[in-house]
Amino acid sequence: MDLASLPSNKKRVPTVRHSRVREGTPHPLGATWDGRGVNFALFSANATRVELCLFDSEGRRELERIVLPEYTDEVWHGYLPDARPGTVYGYRVHGPYEPTAGHRFNPNKLVLDPYAKALVGKLHWSDALFGYRVDSPKEDLSFDRRDSARAMPKCRVIDPAFTWGKERPPNIPWERTIIYETHVRGYTMLHPLVPPAHRGTFAGMAQHEVVSYIKSLGVTSVELLPVHAFIDDRNLCEQGLRNYWGYNTIGFFAPDPRYMATPFVNEFKEMVARLHDAGLEVILDVVYNHTAEGNERGPTLSFKGIDNASYYRLMPDDPRYYINDSGTGNTFNLNHPRVLQLVLDSLRYWATEMRVDGFRFDLATILGRESHGFDPSSGFFDAVRQDPVLANTKLIAEPWDIGPGGYQVGNFPPGWAEWNDHYRDTVRAFWKGNEGQLPAMAARMSASGDLFHHRGRRPWVSVNFVTAHDGFTLDDLVSYNDKHNLANGEDNRDGHSHNLSWNHGVEGPTSDPAIKALRERQKRNFLATLMFSLGTPMILAGDEFGRSQDGNNNPYCQDNEINWVDWHGIDDDGKALAELVRELISIRQSYPVLHRNRFLTGEYDPELDVKDVTWLTPEATEMTPEQWEEAHGRCLGALFDGRARASGIKRAGEDATLLLVINAHHESVPFKLPEVVGGRTWLCLVDTAAPERNEPPNVQTGDCYEATDRSLLLFALKPERQSWRTLQSLAELMQRETQAQAKNAAGADDDPTAGASVP
Repeated sequence: MDLASLPSNKKRVPTVRHSRVREGTPHPLGATWDGRGVNFALFSANATRVELCLFDSEGRRELERIVLPEYTDEVWHGYLPDARPGTVYGYRVHGPYEPTAGHRFNPNKLVLDPYAKALVGKLHWSDALFGYRVDSPKEDLSFDRRDSARAMPKCRVIDPAFTWGKERPPNIPWERTIIYETHVRGYTMLHPLVPPAHRGTFAGMAQHEVVSYIKSLGVTSVELLPVHAFIDDRNLCEQGLRNYWGYNTIGFFAPDPRYMATPFVNEFKEMVARLHDAGLEVILDVVYNHTAEGNERGPTLSFKGIDNASYYRLMPDDPRYYINDSGTGNTFNLNHPRVLQLVLDSLRYWATEMRVDGFRFDLATILGRESHGFDPSSGFFDAVRQDPVLANTKLIAEPWDIGPGGYQVGNFPPGWAEWNDHYRDTVRAFWKGNEGQLPAMAARMSASGDLFHHRGRRPWVSVNFVTAHDGFTLDDLVSYNDKHNLANGEDNRDGHSHNLSWNHGVEGPTSDPAIKALRERQKRNFLATLMFSLGTPMILAGDEFGRSQDGNNNPYCQDNEINWVDWHGIDDDGKALAELVRELISIRQSYPVLHRNRFLTGEYDPELDVKDVTWLTPEATEMTPEQWEEAHGRCLGALFDGRARASGIKRAGEDATLLLVINAHHESVPFKLPEVVGGRTWLCLVDTAAPERNEPPNVQTGDCYEATDRSLLLFALKPERQSWRTLQSLAELMQRETQAQAKNAAGADDDPTAGASVP
């Protein structure tokens, strides 16, 4: 059906004014203010006409429609010399409505500019948002003539000017990176030191007290769940729920208005500047694998109405339907050069104009899909690798999707880090007490060289995590055997059932002191394991003080207290756990062997007469192949010899020798301290069974230290040439730094918890 033959909706056509329009240029795409006027450019290979629609400042009333006068290289463009920043606009795109051929043009539907830098207004669900009659027996083959403008958000032209001042990117080396995953809204909604008007916004995240607390933990990089403009699903809205996580993008350049206390996108830049001033990186969780428009029954909001056949991957034998490797209805078509350009332009925009430091890519396997399947040399990966801007950002893949061959952990190209779900599952299974976990545990704590040690990749590529936004929090991991997702409205069918969690005897909260004590010890075990494993650790915000989601392991739709961080409810156990996290991070950053830039192999180095790691039994003997295979083995030691090379430089003796002991037995195990060249006394830095110990005990080589049931130990060898006073000074310095960080946590000079229960 060619829309040129359809009668126009004259009642909706405005005739209020007539703006001057010139031909403009086909690049850059989007709406660009040049100081004198605004250039508008929109790609569509299959459109027959494009109308630029101008609205009042609130986006409520359509003032004028302007046909873009030029079409160059499949880009429709025009220049308005009288337009200024703040101009509110959208598009109506004409062309064939032929779903069976992949075309879904409908000029009755206002569509958003894919390059819009800001949005105004909210989406109000209505049947008019759909390009077809939702009540028609022909389904999406029908055609809907209702105007959708009143129900749509609109685009706003921005002035990109911003004074960054002395802001500088932190440029944290990968091997020293510690990621803190959080949500802009949920992190500050209940924060007592954030002004009410700023809670849940970028301005709230930029608050001094918030930044100071994050900095006090010792983490280096704040990873934000999606902040690109996104849509709340209709079925969720009808249930009084929202798409809280934000994995439903509709605009890849615009910050979502719900996270803004002001109408100005510079609010995001202010947040970045404040975090950078504190030495903290900003990493964005981005969703380029699909959009909020869904499948053939979804709404027409942007890409579908601009050029459906170009923007989406359609079924080759029936382009009426969408390839659904994302599980959300559609898949973005990065095989098309203009779609690939859009993604790269978006990434560069956030890296340059917004100055973020890296990206975590949701369902990143899709980005590497070619016609023959996943390819680490895909057009997208090659384009990113050669890009002088993007090649210097942190790139993190969620290395799976639901399509054929979608699980690709370890197969991403050099330069990429990857979420390591092998680490998550192995560490959970080990501390739960499952049998036969020792070989896998050793591999995961060694940065999973079996998965990543190829093509010159480094240990940091393994992003290690025990918990993330998707799944149980750390407190729920040790408090629930089963998921409790009834609040999501899906009869508890949603979310993973294989959580490898353990409630330790009671499902949910308990007053039993023995169970509570064991749960707290297990939380310490998980956090210490994470910090003392080679690779890049990622902490879920709130885990450092025991935040709970009441057993909900899929709260993607809960914009309420289930997801919001409860800063008022932090008890003494939570404060103590936060102090431990600061100590663990301080230890990790103080000992290069814990963040070395070479994979642990256990191989003998004849030049240095040493192994980089020796795996020990409780008798201080090296593990044999038979002992590795023992199903009941649950106690293991890892000796990191300080004489081993931690980098490619041939040097020795520049790092401490450490012994890490993990015991998942339900009984204590006496562990013999091994004899090592360079010293005879071991200093116990961490014992998760005795977290409040004042003086770290000394143990002589050959003596046994009781590894309490379900506990972790870390020892440092006291060098023979180093005086006890020197070691004691180092320990005291670390303690003072930890105390100073805690004091700054709430931004108070005298009491770190003044005015709020902030750990």
